[in-house]
Amino acid sequence: MNEWPDSTWWALQWMEKAENDLLNAEHTLNLGESCPLDTVCFHAQQCAEKYLKAWLVFYSEEVPRTHDMIVLQQETEQAGLKGIDSEWLFPLNRYSVESRYPGNWEPIERSEAEDAVDYARKVRSIIRNSLPKNVFDT
Repeated sequence: MNEWPDSTWWALQWMEKAENDLLNAEHTLNLGESCPLDTVCFHAQQCAEKYLKAWLVFYSEEVPRTHDMIVLQQETEQAGLKGIDSEWLFPLNRYSVESRYPGNWEPIERSEAEDAVDYARKVRSIIRNSLPKNVFDT
């Protein structure tokens, strides 16, 4: 029997998926010259997005059906989350679409992919530190 409220269980599910995205981004970044930078950026964006949504779910807030990181930041901020810098989220925003689909996009440089992973880690850290510590004792 699940002893956690539904919102906690769902938040943990979102965070588990976010952790998988971060793991994929970090692992792929280690491929060196053959690294598909678009894949790294996509997974970094997904990690940050899922962590923002996990925070909203945990605090029983409505989760907008969007990939727009700025909208998600505004929602979490209105609900009380502090410390997420929009300067981290602006670059991630483009990767929700551009990294997944063909198009006439600007090429992604390795430094951008490294920054994307760093931004995802920052979002992850702030959100994990904003949740009660016992949430992770499952």
